[in-house]
Amino acid sequence: MTGQRLWRPTRRRLTDTLLTALVPVVACGVTLGGLTTWVAFGNAGSPARIEVPAGRVFLPYGDARDTAAFFRISNSGDAKDRLVDITSSALRGDITLSRHRTTSGRVAYRETVDSAVVPANGSLTMSPHSLNVTVRSGAGWTAGDLVPFTLHFQRSGQIKVLAIVVRPGEGPL
Repeated sequence: MTGQRLWRPTRRRLTDTLLTALVPVVACGVTLGGLTTWVAFGNAGSPARIEVPAGRVFLPYGDARDTAAFFRISNSGDAKDRLVDITSSALRGDITLSRHRTTSGRVAYRETVDSAVVPANGSLTMSPHSLNVTVRSGAGWTAGDLVPFTLHFQRSGQIKVLAIVVRPGEGPL
């Protein structure tokens, strides 16, 4: 090995290398500290907070078995959520989320929907003229009966709620 110089780190090279590595580490630390402070003071928002007071189910007329259930779903959180399914241990048959539509010829029809958005800091109110839950009525229902439902949300999970059986036109929706 004659004529070749061995590379040896100098104090200057070591200092430059450490400073180069230190800059991204300090930047990450400052960013992490800022985000932690932001979250600690509640500025990062909050997840969806879903509440569902008691719902209503219309008592069907005559021999009809299909009817509708209605719920008012409120969200006091800063993130939206989505109602993706509705089930009931007390009902047989399909339970579908549907929307009432009217054509330009004033003909009404029901359209099945897969899900419904509950807006952040807002509410979703079901009615006979908009979104509702189509169900097959139980045998022998009378006004005042309670029907258990489980509403399934994309982020908030399951919420169990009771719906009271009412005659159409009675009480607020």
